[in-house]
Amino acid sequence: MHSLFVRIFVLFWIAMAIIVAGSIAVTFTVAAREYESREFQRRPSTAIEASEVLAKGGLGALRTWLRANSHSLADRDLYIIGPDGADILGRPLSENAARRLQFFRESMSDAEPGGPPGPPPGQPGGPRPGAPHAAATDPAPDAEQSGGEPPEGGPRGPPPRNFRPQRVLPQIVAPDGAAYTVLLVPRRPSIFGALSLPGISARILGIALVVSAFTSWWLAQHLSAPIRRMQEGARALAGERLDVRVSAGLEGRRDEVAVLAREFDAMADRLRANRSALTRLLGDISHELRSPLARMRLALGLARQPTADTARQLDRMEREIERLDVLISQVLKLARLNGTDIPFEREPFDVDEMIDEVVRDAAFEGTAKGCKVQTSGAAHSVVSGNRELLRSAIENVLRNAVRYSPQDAPVEVAVERGAAGLTISVRDRGPGVPAGELERIFEPFYRVAESRDRDTGGEGIGLAITSQVMKAHGGTARAENRAGGGFEVQLNLPPTALAA
Repeated sequence: MHSLFVRIFVLFWIAMAIIVAGSIAVTFTVAAREYESREFQRRPSTAIEASEVLAKGGLGALRTWLRANSHSLADRDLYIIGPDGADILGRPLSENAARRLQFFRESMSDAEPGGPPGPPPGQPGGPRPGAPHAAATDPAPDAEQSGGEPPEGGPRGPPPRNFRPQRVLPQIVAPDGAAYTVLLVPRRPSIFGALSLPGISARILGIALVVSAFTSWWLAQHLSAPIRRMQEGARALAGERLDVRVSAGLEGRRDEVAVLAREFDAMADRLRANRSALTRLLGDISHELRSPLARMRLALGLARQPTADTARQLDRMEREIERLDVLISQVLKLARLNGTDIPFEREPFDVDEMIDEVVRDAAFEGTAKGCKVQTSGAAHSVVSGNRELLRSAIENVLRNAVRYSPQDAPVEVAVERGAAGLTISVRDRGPGVPAGELERIFEPFYRVAESRDRDTGGEGIGLAITSQVMKAHGGTARAENRAGGGFEVQLNLPPTALAA
């Protein structure tokens, strides 16, 4: 359950299940205590009244009395079971009544053989040892000793002679000696009806409050703790504390809040990296500007000497000024490309024509060292983008390849269009770049000291511009060392940049 939504749903579902289960348990516990009291069947008032009717009017009068009183109690059913095990009115027994009657028969299995079920010999209401069965009609102990009580409003006194109080169910005896079992069972209460019983509503409310309070507290703590931590982290970021992290302690969680905390840390890492890159960039720009300015100051000092070659020093200062102009232009271009809203216009143009232009210019520069630029493949497509920026990106890569390629070694330009878009690959036979620095060559002012420094030309900003131009067009720039030696840079444009 990594999803916070699923966790909330399941947690509340379990809480509601506990509340419902507790409600049902309390309901039936109280209902059973109210309706299934162990002393209930030992209250002989109804059985005593039935015994009096049987003694005075016989079985017919007992049936008439039972019809009139079978539903006199709103929450109980009254049955009188004859010697044949059936109700004297022929009614089917309820499940609860049948179960209670079966229990009565099992408990009376040790009764005297051949006689009607009754208490064991020597017990109150049962025959004395050695006495005939008719002694069962002898007077029974008083109601208080048998656990009974007289009918409501009636005088206290001994029960009728034909009444047998039993440990489970009372019995009454007809003049002919037939025993009838009085079965008074509670109807099973409905849950909704039982909810109105005293004490049940308060207990259910108590369970619901306790479970809901604990669940709500845990859920609030579970959700609010990382959110409060992120709130404090946001304040720290606003206060320039870029080392703050908020995902500590949430490593084992994968829900939305934990993912948000990790994204917050990633944002803080990115801000810190950007701040470091900005600081480094400012330092690099300062260094790059200081070098030509120092040479210009030196040339100016030499020009002021009486024996100086003034024209030569002026030429030197002119070259340094041109270099400063190029550097400042590249820095401004990189700054625009790094902006959130890149200010350049897009227009459709023939990419093959643009690549041919760049290749011709690079081939002209390579003639001095016998470097030929070879092309293969074609895009046969129109690109929707900024022609000058894309031309500058390809030119930076191709001029680097010509510059660092060995004497008389060719440079290859391969153009390939596929399902993933357009790929322009520039390959040379140069010394390559250490594997750990392949990604860093696209950073501003980064140079590989052993093969690419100021002495070979360049300010270390061309590939950074190339990378940003490709990103601005939705593409990528990637570099790798070739297996057979040499270096390769791949420029990729997505299908969305291709107009046709």
